[in-house]
Amino acid sequence: MILFLVPELSVYFILFCLFCFTILILLWYYLYYFARISFYTEPDLASSPLDNQRLRAQLTEDGVPVSIVICCKNEDHNLPEFLPHILSQDYPNYEVVVVDDCSSDNTPDVLRMFEKKYKRLKVITVKEDKKHHHGKKFAVMVGIKGAANEYLLFTDGDCKPLGNQWLRKMMRNFSNPLLPSPDKPREQEETEIVLGYSKYEKLPGFLNKLIRFDTFHIALQYLSFAMAGSPYMGVGRNLAYKKSLFFKHKGFATHYHIESGDDDLFINQAASPANTKAEISPESFTVSRVKKNWKGWIEQKRRHLSTWTEYKTSDKILLGVYPFAQAFFWILFTTLLLLCIFHRFPQPDSYIILFLFAFRIIVQLVIFKRAMDKLKEKDLLLLSLVSELFLLGVYPVLTISNKLFRRQKWKRI
Repeated sequence: MILFLVPELSVYFILFCLFCFTILILLWYYLYYFARISFYTEPDLASSPLDNQRLRAQLTEDGVPVSIVICCKNEDHNLPEFLPHILSQDYPNYEVVVVDDCSSDNTPDVLRMFEKKYKRLKVITVKEDKKHHHGKKFAVMVGIKGAANEYLLFTDGDCKPLGNQWLRKMMRNFSNPLLPSPDKPREQEETEIVLGYSKYEKLPGFLNKLIRFDTFHIALQYLSFAMAGSPYMGVGRNLAYKKSLFFKHKGFATHYHIESGDDDLFINQAASPANTKAEISPESFTVSRVKKNWKGWIEQKRRHLSTWTEYKTSDKILLGVYPFAQAFFWILFTTLLLLCIFHRFPQPDSYIILFLFAFRIIVQLVIFKRAMDKLKEKDLLLLSLVSELFLLGVYPVLTISNKLFRRQKWKRI
């Protein structure tokens, strides 16, 4: 075969080596990180240490007080449908803090109606100040300061849990700082952040599948990385942390000038392998309204992509290598295949390239299929390769557009 008989390093041989290297990189992500979700099994709590069993009973059955914080802006059409699901959780001791951030619709009237019906609901209104513009981070800070409890669980006004066990499932991950293990320091025992999964509603059409695949793919990364001890972000539609952690890291002080990032930038700053856990049981999921047109989705993606440059250097490297390997895989495969066809290289070389291509694709599909089953995402597998290629082209364009054009004020994240 030409790969092994050629006496010197040809361009073809170098490209082939690079192709193999990109496959090895992708396999590392698939098998070391993503497989943690694909092959995840629920822990057997009955076999856990007695102290942990007592703690879980304390946190979920006795009900350690929790504050659910929701920041909303012009959500009068969503709150009547979604807020009852949050106010009717099977949990004995919690409050719901809703921050109405300068709504100009009937949101205040809707919230007043709910306040009369639910004693656990606390509404905080932020008035518009034309002299001083503020983003969502200000509303989140108001909600945190107005919350009565140490444990905080965040979601959005256009978002609802999939069941009444959401609060219990998220809270079960917190560990007790009063029960440290004798062979570990207390700070290594305490869980302070819990990352959850937030889906988007399923609707007909390619755009909906693209958005849902993109959301799944992002969650596959931040949840599996957290499981592997490399937490780097969370999403504010389903995220829990302790109030003391927020003030310990001075809230959003280091990135308050950036409009987005109330969730991912804070987690990137405050999360560590010891204090962060991921929750992926189906009862812990939330579901949100999805953008129904390309313009709305593009603006949303521009917001989401505006923060990653502020991540820790190690996280940017970990996140950057993966899409580069994806892109180079497709570029190198196409180039090598064309070289084999038009330069009439020996046929076995084409077979080797096709075999390596098929092997990588099969591994990806197996890992993704199992992960989609775990995260309850259906009908996305067949379009996953098309979506991957599409997003590999869209992301750089949107990132560049963020550099060239100023984004508008926050509406809803």
